[in-house]
Amino acid sequence: MDVSDDIAFGVHDLEDALALSLITRQDFEQYVAPEACGYFLDFVNSRKRTTSGNDAYGDLAAMLFGSAAPRKHAISRLVGYFVQHCLLEDKTEFEEPLIRYRAAMDPSATVLLKALKKLVYRRVIRSPAVQHLEFKGQQMVVAVFEAFASEPEAFLPRGTFALFEREGGDMRVICDHIAGMTDSYLLKTYERLFSPRMGSVFDHL
Repeated sequence: MDVSDDIAFGVHDLEDALALSLITRQDFEQYVAPEACGYFLDFVNSRKRTTSGNDAYGDLAAMLFGSAAPRKHAISRLVGYFVQHCLLEDKTEFEEPLIRYRAAMDPSATVLLKALKKLVYRRVIRSPAVQHLEFKGQQMVVAVFEAFASEPEAFLPRGTFALFEREGGDMRVICDHIAGMTDSYLLKTYERLFSPRMGSVFDHL
């Protein structure tokens, strides 16, 4: 799961960012140097999947920042490269198979994956546009929790409040209830509590 998550973060989040024009070619060249792509480009050329000339790195960047079709082709190549460079580590100090064996990424591929993840983190996750939304979401979660915790019987759904009582007033019940909310349900709950014009007694809680 860790390896799959890393690949999704580094490649599929990159694809989404490229489709939304959140990353420029200059950003890519700043964070993903030609040296980081060397093994990947060798891998592609060895399988004759490309007709790259003398500038394989430039060709890769052109595909990623081109139209949808070549971009998807480049993304598919990246995913295939990372999947084929996964390996099984044997931690011989453990006997239990569940902890003795673990999937990992070959060091030659890890360099590129780390560079892609850093690019996405620096230019997308930490961008002001995303941080504004994250800050707003955090404030909504805190506000809803504080409201529920102030009067659990008044604000919690009946089933959740019954569990809250059975657990001796453990605030973890409220945390788990909010953690289980979808984004839309959290927004609806927040608006019912704090927006004067939103909410109805007929809303299903």
